[in-house]
Amino acid sequence: MKKFDVVALGELLIDFTESGTSNQGNPLLEVNPGGAPCNVLAMLSKLGKKTAFIGKVGRDSFGRSLREAVEACGIDVSNLMEDESVHTTLAFVHTQPDGDHEFSFYRNPGADMMLRREEVNADLIRNAGIFHFGTLSSTHEPAREATRYAIEVARESGALISFDPNLREPLWDTLDDARREIEYGLSVCDILKISDNEVEFLTGTTDYSKGIAMLHETYELPLVFVTMGKEGSRAFYRGMEVDAVPFLQEHTIETTGAGDTFAACALSYILDHGVDDLTEANLKELLTFANAGASVITTRKGALRVMPSREEIEELIRNSSADL
Repeated sequence: MKKFDVVALGELLIDFTESGTSNQGNPLLEVNPGGAPCNVLAMLSKLGKKTAFIGKVGRDSFGRSLREAVEACGIDVSNLMEDESVHTTLAFVHTQPDGDHEFSFYRNPGADMMLRREEVNADLIRNAGIFHFGTLSSTHEPAREATRYAIEVARESGALISFDPNLREPLWDTLDDARREIEYGLSVCDILKISDNEVEFLTGTTDYSKGIAMLHETYELPLVFVTMGKEGSRAFYRGMEVDAVPFLQEHTIETTGAGDTFAACALSYILDHGVDDLTEANLKELLTFANAGASVITTRKGALRVMPSREEIEELIRNSSADL
């Protein structure tokens, strides 16, 4: 029996999100804890899973507040390191009228990039059922080497490896670097959660079924989830292709964390049901639950602190008039 359901490695940062305007007409920004891997863990913890995080923040007020926020979610932070000379990474979230978002990063460098191989606690990973990672920890050294090492440990220990590319184009020196690191992730993962724009980036097509078929020609991808925003989501598993419609909200504020919430709901389902004998009905149930979870988070500012409960997700599914 593994001690942790999911261990994740990657970025932990501050998201500054728009929160109205001041009396002078200046935009007000709310300080929210963020970072895709920890968002995933926060949602998993909300669903009753045991989680741990591996990463690095600055030894500054933002780093301290992030540690407190993550720990308050029930996530093990024993391998959250601190950098004495590099500040905590900051991201500014610019929300579009439809709730979609763009990011501006203050990360040249940021503390999350400074995680070193020797700082990774391999025992945490050996005690995980699933190891989850993205590509932001591979934009630069030394965190790239630390990420590679963690994946090696996960593979040797028999953990399932979950990968979400989470492409953030401004953070890469070149998009060729981004493509290379995503392709590395594809080569090692058991579970892939990928967004529509990332499929297009890799394959050049907006026919996502065709795009995944192209990826399958090169990579063994046992289980793939494609998130398509307002078009819902799609699963690919052992020749099956299953779709689920989205839960569109009238009160969507922003989409920050929606993909992370989806990923966590999917991983929670896999932890409960296994990954070896999923049926079409299983995949439909998984996608429906994950779509609903992602929908709820779009009605809230931030992500990590405000993840929905299982009851909230199930209530949305019950009350929805969507044709499931």
